[in-house]
Amino acid sequence: MQTFLLVFVLFLIAVVAMAVGYILQRRTISGSCGGIGALGMEKACDCDEPCEKRKTRMEKEAEWKQQQIH
Repeated sequence: MQTFLLVFVLFLIAVVAMAVGYILQRRTISGSCGGIGALGMEKACDCDEPCEKRKTRMEKEAEWKQQQIH
């Protein structure tokens, strides 16, 4: 039981240290390799013709944005 508590406390200290570092730096979290932008893609779905599910989602987003404008 002592080993479990010791390991738990060590992990807790590591997580708290990372959280404090993130708060102090005030930067967004980013991947180490640059993410999708490094591949030359502007968005996650880089298809010429999106699928029906994606089209429906894009239409809903456009409607929502129009409602926000008005």
